[in-house]
Amino acid sequence: MVLALVAEQPRHGYEIIKAIEERLGGGYSPSPGVVYPTLTMLEELGHTTVEETGGKKLYTITEQGRDYLAANKAATDRAMGRMEERGGRAGLGQMLQVMRALANFKMALKLKQRSGPMTEEQLKTIVAAIDAAAVAIERS
Repeated sequence: MVLALVAEQPRHGYEIIKAIEERLGGGYSPSPGVVYPTLTMLEELGHTTVEETGGKKLYTITEQGRDYLAANKAATDRAMGRMEERGGRAGLGQMLQVMRALANFKMALKLKQRSGPMTEEQLKTIVAAIDAAAVAIERS
């Protein structure tokens, strides 16, 4: 899958991580500990070349990499298809909305925490809001 993504366009490792996450509808993001060793292996196999600019490595597929993808087209197509199916393009927008809302929620809690100790009343209000949100999600 990593090589197929590089075949679509030259990419940095971070872009590959984000492309996989996006195609899976935000439900999974591969760790750098998986992606970067894979990119190194692809380079060592001669399937990609790497150009370093501004401290970042840009990976580009080679002719040998294209030949490998062509020879393994059926398996690659199945893997990419499963990834697309799991991510469900229609569900991507929904998942991104939920992820955005969760990020806003986390930031609001961090800001509240940094503003100093909460009163008992503030704590009760926050806990009640979180409990109400959980109930609303369960009922939806």
